[in-house]
Amino acid sequence: MRTKIIALFIIFLQFENVLTAQKDHGDVSKKHFVGSTLFLIANFIPDPNPPSYFQLNYGYRITPKDVFSVEAITWTYKGPLGRPYGPDYEASRSNYPGSVTSLGIGTAYKRFLWKGWYSAVHITPFIQTYKDLENKKIQKGFQLFNSLRLGYQFKFFKNRVFLEPSIAVTNWPINTNLPDSFQTEEDKWPSYFLFEPGLHFGINF
Repeated sequence: MRTKIIALFIIFLQFENVLTAQKDHGDVSKKHFVGSTLFLIANFIPDPNPPSYFQLNYGYRITPKDVFSVEAITWTYKGPLGRPYGPDYEASRSNYPGSVTSLGIGTAYKRFLWKGWYSAVHITPFIQTYKDLENKKIQKGFQLFNSLRLGYQFKFFKNRVFLEPSIAVTNWPINTNLPDSFQTEEDKWPSYFLFEPGLHFGINF
């Protein structure tokens, strides 16, 4: 999935120069927003193992610079999340003997730093469902997934719509009850990932 995310991120950057950035982020006349991620598009790219990724965000602007949001997320992945960019990145040889489906509701705090630049912390507890190669459920576990994100917010249509390309460092300090065969692969890699791209969007109201 990350390969598709990176490709979409690069495509966005190619068109960044045609976007008009809104410099004033002090307007909180629209305190609420709903949103998601444009990486939902990855669900529609032909793939024998689609990520089945879905996300829905609700946010509230506490002050002109401080934003709190709730994020409902589900997705399916085939191998350890800690595999770094390079020859081992999403390599089939290190996949689990099955898949993991995650379902969680998390929270995020965003702080605008300068103009459209912001940093954000995301904390999401996930219920993990482990499945074998025949897609049969084996057992369940728990994962605490955290992200530290740096990004920029572009505003459009009189501040009604926003788009947020970003880069994050992610980690999962708690990851429990993996099947032994899954844990064998998981133990080969760190419990963090560097430079995870993001591309969130939302509608203010």
